[in-house]
Amino acid sequence: MEYGTRLREIRKAKGFSMYKLHKESGLSQGHISDLEKCINQPTIETLQKLLTPMGVTLAEFFNEDGEVSILTDTEKELVAGFRTLPEDKADLALQMIKALNG
Repeated sequence: MEYGTRLREIRKAKGFSMYKLHKESGLSQGHISDLEKCINQPTIETLQKLLTPMGVTLAEFFNEDGEVSILTDTEKELVAGFRTLPEDKADLALQMIKALNG
């Protein structure tokens, strides 16, 4: 998939108008439009400015299979907390989650 098509699909899936993305990213609507039409190629910095407000990482954007898994704020908090746990507590947390899921 072309980067412009991917960017447009993500923008629409996340409920962002071009205007909203312009306001949140600081990039002009014309530039965003040109990127979506593949008229211009984005730099990594530009992509980061566009993706961050939509909660999408560069890794998710470039994911070959086209599936984007967007974490909610709660999921992000859980992952961040889990990563700071010592191994024995992480194992216990995982067992608890499995038990809750029945």
